Amino acid sequence: MSVPMLKIGAVLSTMAMVTNWMSQTLPSLVGLNGTTISRGGTSERIVSALYPSPEEGWQIYSSAQDADGKCICTVVAPAQNMCNRDPRSRQLRQLMEKVQNISQSMEVLDLRTYRDLQYVRNTESLMKEVDGKLKVASESPRSLNPKGFQELKDKVTQLLPLLPVLEQYKTDAKMILRLREEVRNLSLVLMAIQEEMGAYDYEELRQRVLLLETRLHSCMQKLGCGKLTGVSNPITVRASGSRFGSWMTDTMIPSSDNRVWSMDGYFKGRRVLEYRTMNDFMKGQNFVQHLLPHPWAGTGHVVYNGSLYYNKYQSNIIIKYHFRSRSVLVQRSLSGAGYNNTFPYSWGGSSDIDLMADENGLWAVYTTIPNAGNIVISRLEPQSLEVQQTWDTGFPKRSAGESFMICGTLYVTNSHLAGAKIYFAYYTNTSSYEYTDIPFHNQYSHISMMDYNPRERVLYTWNNGHQVLYNVTLFQVIKTSGD
Repeated sequence: MSVPMLKIGAVLSTMAMVTNWMSQTLPSLVGLNGTTISRGGTSERIVSALYPSPEEGWQIYSSAQDADGKCICTVVAPAQNMCNRDPRSRQLRQLMEKVQNISQSMEVLDLRTYRDLQYVRNTESLMKEVDGKLKVASESPRSLNPKGFQELKDKVTQLLPLLPVLEQYKTDAKMILRLREEVRNLSLVLMAIQEEMGAYDYEELRQRVLLLETRLHSCMQKLGCGKLTGVSNPITVRASGSRFGSWMTDTMIPSSDNRVWSMDGYFKGRRVLEYRTMNDFMKGQNFVQHLLPHPWAGTGHVVYNGSLYYNKYQSNIIIKYHFRSRSVLVQRSLSGAGYNNTFPYSWGGSSDIDLMADENGLWAVYTTIPNAGNIVISRLEPQSLEVQQTWDTGFPKRSAGESFMICGTLYVTNSHLAGAKIYFAYYTNTSSYEYTDIPFHNQYSHISMMDYNPRERVLYTWNNGHQVLYNVTLFQVIKTSGD
């Protein structure tokens, strides 16, 4: 039985999975051109790597197998901005902004009317008194002596503040007429949009979108490993902290942990900020502080299965710190590894030991004197931190800007500055390497941390005080059995 191979471009991304207009894709898995891509019998079909531009919005590919054993390829989903470019979506956003403005105007009117009404009520007795005195004066002018005239004049003076209140009432009356006209226009536009879009059950569509999102998440988790072929434009999440630092989410697969951790600086730091969610991190709220028992060195930290793995300051010791128990579970020396800026990345910063995780587990990237300063990769056992296997890549660490692991492959950038690209790849599964040319936009010109998260399939970077994400494009080879 032959084992043919089907190659597809796999754009592994979680940053653009919500789509309001993908309900038509739910019944089946379809290709980019709307047709099912399949392979049956002994024939082989090669699908070209139709890597779309970011403007087109296509983000995710996958594969499945039907009842007949045919390989059904490619689930696609447009990015969020795909729907945002829909004219109807823009109209709805504008309408929502108008409704919000109208609501705010109504609230202002309500508060102002309530305030003015209270003032009028407080002056009601004064107005009645003035009215009575005026009636007496008109019926009997001689009864109005100089003293009575002065009292009446004082009472009228007290009523003068009512004049601006009445003027405000006139202005508010005009505003109410304008708001009434805007509401009428909004109703007409909404009716037109409803006629154009048809009588959709939007709650049903929302549920179908949620189902699609769940299927896409599940689909992504089932995707196998692949070769890095592209990096997206940067997505700036936040600007915080100093020029150097690191930030991360848990890299363990699977995990429902949504916490985000931030570690500012590279020199003798001990404070780790833990945010409840990514949204909290973006807003700088809802965080707790961990004070590590030992300071860290560099920015090559990683969170794996609820624990922080980091390099202890002025040593080649790796520490495993458990967040929930706030305790050190284990620490172990990485034998022979350089430290204290002996073999850092090109940017320095005590980046001698870089810890990272991918689909295959926990790794340490470093170098030793016997390896002549070339990058060494070691797979670590997460519980004991014992080295399970080691590879010498032959690539000088001081020539590397940063590095990260994807699917057991170490990817190395040639610089930490503007114009950097992914220049070198070392494959641990075959103990081989190749030089690559994968550009990416170094937006803030000084990367001091770059790590891959296999759970989210994105690159986390700390770039000159900015926390930035990149989506990655992996080329995947899927093996299917013949009939």
